[in-house]
This record gives sequence, structure tokens and C-alpha cells, in this order.
Amino acid sequence: MTHSISISKKQLISKLKLLCTHPAEGMADHKPMAGLVARLLCQTGFDVKTISTAGAPIVLARQGGRAPFTLLLYHHYDVAPSGPWREWQQEPFQLGEREGKLFGRGVAHGKGPLVAQIQAIQALLKTEKELPCRVVVVVEGEGLRGSPQLAKVLAHAPKMLRANACLSSGGERDPNGLPFCYSGSKGLVQAQLRATGPTHPLPPGLAASVPNPIWRLVWALNGIKGEDEDIKLGGFYDDVEGPGKEDRAILRKIILDEQSRHTAWGVPDFLFGMTGAALVRSEVTLPTCNVTAFRATPQHDLACVPTSATAQLEFQLVPNQDPSVVLDLLRKHLGSRGFNDIQVEALPGNYFPARTDPSHPFVQSLVRSGEATYGSPLTVLPLGSFAQPLYLFTHYLRLPVAVLAMARHDSAVHGPNEQIPLEDLLNHGQMLLALLRECAKGLGES
Repeated sequence: MTHSISISKKQLISKLKLLCTHPAEGMADHKPMAGLVARLLCQTGFDVKTISTAGAPIVLARQGGRAPFTLLLYHHYDVAPSGPWREWQQEPFQLGEREGKLFGRGVAHGKGPLVAQIQAIQALLKTEKELPCRVVVVVEGEGLRGSPQLAKVLAHAPKMLRANACLSSGGERDPNGLPFCYSGSKGLVQAQLRATGPTHPLPPGLAASVPNPIWRLVWALNGIKGEDEDIKLGGFYDDVEGPGKEDRAILRKIILDEQSRHTAWGVPDFLFGMTGAALVRSEVTLPTCNVTAFRATPQHDLACVPTSATAQLEFQLVPNQDPSVVLDLLRKHLGSRGFNDIQVEALPGNYFPARTDPSHPFVQSLVRSGEATYGSPLTVLPLGSFAQPLYLFTHYLRLPVAVLAMARHDSAVHGPNEQIPLEDLLNHGQMLLALLRECAKGLGES
């Protein structure tokens, strides 16, 4: 395997170090972070426009190329909260380098893939002076919060967003370190459930006569998902279709590094002892319902009857499921069980699942790019165990979509000591260069 373009390790590390110093955890951090992303894209020769939104700014960029095909790259610059710093071996917002790996919040998810592709494009321009085809870059700041502002921007898409295909980064690698290629992503529904109690905290002895909102919410949640892991909303699975013959054949061949996952995640067993094809099928084809937060007011540990309790739910949806239908089923389910007092609020950023036919020329061009980079074609999965707003690109821009995996099972993208081998970032950039050459061969014109 040979690479014709040399991506500067020194410059890649320098740019990633700069991005890592900007947390982008909270909304106050997003404006300077968007400005930094815009500046890096400008320095790489892109025409850049920053869109102000009701939330985080969205950076749009475009650069011409020899061929008329236009590839859109979707990224996000926000990162997961760092959590307690004492759990990190270094400060989370200072890039570290040890034994060929880079450490810091965002190196494997968000900032790392973005910098790898920017640096790859810069290296290509230094050598060839012009890109093989046109490139559009969309970088948002709320990708981890459901992309609530992205639809508004794409619905009124400026001319600079015209493209032929969309590539994103996400997912994980196989046991040999090869990135999986996904021809779609799951959809997303986020909702907050609230139970209310007395107008002010009451002494705990009144729990015999005053309803406790925490118990009320726990009982409501208990009926949403059973111990068998089935989601109990009536009609929830009605629109879910099992994998077709071709997908089943693909899923049977997939191998996950299960033992390394057990070790890295501290999870001795997967649900129901699943392994092999059953494990792969569950992650790829099943929708999810996850409780992501639970809070009570007041937030202290003194005994009392609290005034309210809230829980945040996240559903990840598979093709044919509709976010609005799922929300309606949730409300109906709670009402039918006598929980009409539980308020259900749809949180911003819900979107449909998206999928492109794996045989589409764009997806196949990504597979060939893997062979050019790694010496072996990539494995294509219909979906992964993640949600991304790719539906917005298929819906508003009518683009085929694909996702290229970046992280490893031990990258800890939501935990302390997030890490990625430097070589993975370099190969991620090389994959883009190979894909640009494939796209330039004429998969379509904008």
C-alpha cells in the first residue's frame, strides 16, 4: 500500500492542538470555535461563510476542482462533556501524544476527523495545486445535541451547498483496524418527561400523604421498556422491517472485536449474552430507547419530598420509523397507563433515519477508496449504532450519503482519556484523497 500524497504529521498535530484548546462543550464556547474552524478552512483555500443561528454557528465552505462532481463533507465541532478532570491522565483540552497515540477531547470524534480531512486537502493542493473535484464542507456545533439548527440552514440551502454526495465520519473499526463504511444512519427522537409535586420541598415524613414526583416518574418510565429490553409503546415496532436477504448475508459475515470491547468498556457481557451475528444484528437493525438523564428539584442530598423530577429519553430509529409518530405513541402510552400528569416535551433536533443503497456508485467508490488506502476493500453496513442528521442531506439536498468510521473500541469518545492512533487520522485523510479521485471519474455532475 502506497500513498502518493504525504500528509504532514507536524501540521496535523499543530491544527488539532489548536482546536483541542477550545472546549466547545457549552454554547458560550461555540462562537470562537466556529471562528477557528472558519479560519482553518480559509487558510486551506475554501470560500467560507459562517451562518449565525439561534444556537451554535454553522460553518459552510466550498472549493472548486477539476471535475464537476461535488463531494459534501459533514462534520461537527462540538464534543462530549469532559467529565471530572481527575479521571483524565492529562488536561482534556490540551492535546497529548504518547506511544503513537493522540489524547484529548475530540481527537477521535468531531475535531480529529475534521482536521485530518482539512490537512489532507491542504497536502493535495500543495502537490497538485487543484482538487480533483469540488468539495463542500458543513461544520455544525450541535451535532451531539440533535442538530436542531441544521435543518433550517439546509432548507434554505445557498448555492454553495450544491453537491452530488455526502460523506460523514462516525462508527468504529473492525478487529483488524479497518474502518466500517455505513450507507446510512439511524434517526433520532429526544424527549423530556416531567413529573411535578408540591410547590416547594416538603419534609420527608409527608411522603405518606403527599405524592413524590420521583416515584411517579420512575413508575412511568418502568412501563416504557421491559426487562426483556422490548420497547412497550403500542405500535412502536409496526413500521420496523427486518433486514432483507442481502443485509442478512452481510451481517452474518461481520466480526466485532468483542473481547476488546469487554475490556475497554468494563462490560463483562452484552445483553442476553449476545455474541457474533446476533450482536451485530442488534446494533445495526434494532431501534433503541435510552434514558440519558434523570434529575430532581431541588438538587441536593437532604431528605425531602421534591418539587419535580425530569428524565430525558433518546430513541434511535431505523428506516420507516417517523419521529413524530414515536412521540405520539409515547404520549398515548403514558395516557393509557394513567400517567396523563406526566408532561412530555419534544426536545429540538429530531430527525428521520437515512439510508442509501449499498450498491450506489458513491458507496462503492468509498469501498474502492478503502482498498486504495488500506489494501483491502471496506465492509459496508446499512446502519451503525449511532444517529447522525444525514436525513437532512438526503431530504433537502437529495444526496446519497455514507459514513466512514474513525474511532476504535477504546477511543472513549464520551469518556475520559479520549484517544486515537495518529496513523488512523492520517489514513482518514488518505481515504478522503482516494475518494476525491474516485468522485472525479464521473459519478455525476452538480
